[in-house]
Amino acid sequence: MREKIDLGTYVLSDEDEFMNANQRAYFRAKLNAWKNEILREARETLGHLAEESANHPDLADRASSETDRSIELRARDRQRKLISKIDAALQRLDEGTYGYCEETGEPIGLKRLDARPIATLSIEAQERHERREKVYRDE
Repeated sequence: MREKIDLGTYVLSDEDEFMNANQRAYFRAKLNAWKNEILREARETLGHLAEESANHPDLADRASSETDRSIELRARDRQRKLISKIDAALQRLDEGTYGYCEETGEPIGLKRLDARPIATLSIEAQERHERREKVYRDE
């Protein structure tokens, strides 16, 4: 049985046991709300693109419309990738591994998770990862 939680009133606390039932319910609700918002925006975009498919007689209007369409489709592709990360986070919640660093196994931290609910690395592990990435990119 899954707990229901009000995202507007629940306050995360470092005093509570890490990833207790209320925290898991909070993050599940937050992830699902984020996913639903992305899906709603995607439906609106598809509707807008379908309406906007009219052929513009003016070359400049057509070019502008195609540019807007391209930008919108790139944004939707990024959001599609984000949905897969949200689904992975929901899967980790089901498995009981959500909130723990994939590299160290340590708790990621409630503030970081609240700001970035799809985080898989602690701040320290993320910084190490970014430093390694920078070193290899600079070579």
